[in-house]
Amino acid sequence: MNAHPALPRALLCLLLGVSSSAIAEVTVKDAWVRGTVPAQKSTGAFLTITSSEDAKLVGASSPIAAMAEVHLSENKGGVMHMHAMEFLQLPAGKPVELKPGASHIMLMQLRKPVVAGEPLAIALTIEDRNGKRSTVEVIAAVRPLGR
Repeated sequence: MNAHPALPRALLCLLLGVSSSAIAEVTVKDAWVRGTVPAQKSTGAFLTITSSEDAKLVGASSPIAAMAEVHLSENKGGVMHMHAMEFLQLPAGKPVELKPGASHIMLMQLRKPVVAGEPLAIALTIEDRNGKRSTVEVIAAVRPLGR
């Protein structure tokens, strides 16, 4: 799937105040990224994703980051730990929320600060139950640090 035609549609959704983008059989809502301070080199992206069939979120990318990974934060013995996940299951028809302190997308080796109020493009790589991969382009709102 060519991802470029989806970007203007997602940007239009953002400009109209609609925070969702539906492409093929995957819907993404409420996409946002935590803003950063100038020296910060990573941040998290959060969203709710729904697939009409069983699928997996297997990757992500963004022009602002050299690396992006699907991560999981977990409390082990009273200490929060974060690690990369090979994939995140997307059960058919069930919204999966990526949120702070749980599953999320980690944007790393940032090329510049992430500024509140600026839209940020993220490409999600989805793998369907047959192993076919497609890309879903999302425009996320950047929220101020601490929100």
